Amino acid sequence: MTGPDLTADVLVIGGGPAATWAALKAAQDGADVVLADKGYCGTSGATASAGTGVWYVPPESAAREAAMASREALGGYLADRRWMTRVLDQTYAGMNELAAAGRYPFPTGPDGKQLRNGLQGPEYMRRMRIRVQRAGARVLDHSPVTELLTDTSGAVAGARGHRLRAGQPFQVRAGAVVLATGGCAFLSGALGCNVNTGDGALFAAEVGAELSGMEFSNAYGIAPEGTSVTKTAFYSFATFYHEDGTVLEGAASQGGRSVIARALLSEKVYCRLDRADASARQAMRLAQPNFFLTFDRLGVDPFTQPFAVTLLAEGTVRGTGGIRITGDDCSTTVPGLYAAGDAATRELICGGFTGGGSHNAAWAISSGTWAGRGATRHARSLGAGATTRRLVAAGGAGLRPAGTPGPADGFRDVVTAVQGEVLPYDKNYLRHGDRLTASLEVLDSVWAESRASLYAAGGDAVRARQAAAMVAHARWMYSAALVRTETRGMAKRLDFPAQDPRRHHRIVTGGLDQVWTRPEPLTTAPTASTAPAAPLEVVS
Repeated sequence: MTGPDLTADVLVIGGGPAATWAALKAAQDGADVVLADKGYCGTSGATASAGTGVWYVPPESAAREAAMASREALGGYLADRRWMTRVLDQTYAGMNELAAAGRYPFPTGPDGKQLRNGLQGPEYMRRMRIRVQRAGARVLDHSPVTELLTDTSGAVAGARGHRLRAGQPFQVRAGAVVLATGGCAFLSGALGCNVNTGDGALFAAEVGAELSGMEFSNAYGIAPEGTSVTKTAFYSFATFYHEDGTVLEGAASQGGRSVIARALLSEKVYCRLDRADASARQAMRLAQPNFFLTFDRLGVDPFTQPFAVTLLAEGTVRGTGGIRITGDDCSTTVPGLYAAGDAATRELICGGFTGGGSHNAAWAISSGTWAGRGATRHARSLGAGATTRRLVAAGGAGLRPAGTPGPADGFRDVVTAVQGEVLPYDKNYLRHGDRLTASLEVLDSVWAESRASLYAAGGDAVRARQAAAMVAHARWMYSAALVRTETRGMAKRLDFPAQDPRRHHRIVTGGLDQVWTRPEPLTTAPTASTAPAAPLEVVS
């Protein structure tokens, strides 16, 4: 090592809400904490760039029951009531703590009580950064991790990365590691998702961790053409139009995203938020001011003037797949490794249907809290020798090619190839077995090439690893999608449009050179034996 060689009880990788909650709780429990963020903690990521709802429900039995029941059918009855209850409890406590200790300025309702079911991302993350630093955690900004480190037994013992501003590598020896790196949006251009390239899932798989729910990864958000803001909830007030000005029938329905996707394959689609009345318009501007910035700059009134729209892939950022959780403390199958936020599967509370910002925000608070505390307990159990273990580097593709290293900018071609298979609507969103198989063959070839020759040094190693993570992510997604021969939740198959009771299980996947899948039976009985057979649409 020619750069910093640090030690910590707990290393948190990431800088969004899940990472900051994990670092905060570990530090409050007395752990020596290092948080390493790819960007600047508090400003990077999907939450920091926008507002979000929060699955915040008071502890009233009727309200809690309604909150849990409302999404079970949408998720194909794959969620777990015990986990849903835990998340509702922890989110309620976390949001109340944010109001009291974090002094977050929640708005008030007509009755004078604070409304704690939403957050403005920039202010939320600004305060979380302050709280993390005041708790004593060390924050490494612009310090993307490139690989995990293990001890000789295979337990995770730290990580290595690159400090972009200093232009030097760094290493953190730790008793435990929390992966809170977010999901993967494949550099689609969705707002705040430029740092969400699936790095954590790659790191986890390289040390032997498993993933779950990767078929629930075909989330697309509506955005004005040429922009990045995917605030899909507001489009419930929209009417969509063909290029010739006629109404695009079905686009505003529950299955409307599919209608829009099909139309976009051959023409432009236009939209107008003409179903919002005056009070709704005012509320929308107050709730999500950044949604209107583009329109204001262009001089377009979205409520009265039509504007062209597109769909941007949000993958496992808004989907539900991720690293498989094996314990209540968000531990994984690998000792010393914990996962939180969008890097982890959200099937436990959402099943196979995206919870949008609301459920993901609640999961970030809850899983971050549990992972931070769990990692602290694990680190303490190792004793004084936790940070003096002999380290083994786990990184492969992009760092240690199996063959002759290729050009230093080879990652560009890898990214282009992956995007060609996962961004088009007719491949990823309007899924069909034949197209999935063809894309997976291409992706397998891209992975084999990447494993053999993808290599870059210094800061470019970060981009090489991002490219490798995107290939791996896409292969897990399509491998899981191929074995789910039905339509359940957001995993829709045009060749299998109905839900199949025989497929009422989760799908676990993993592997790098050889991707594997296996069914995982549910551990709790569902509240209904089947969900509606008709395909369901992804909504915020």
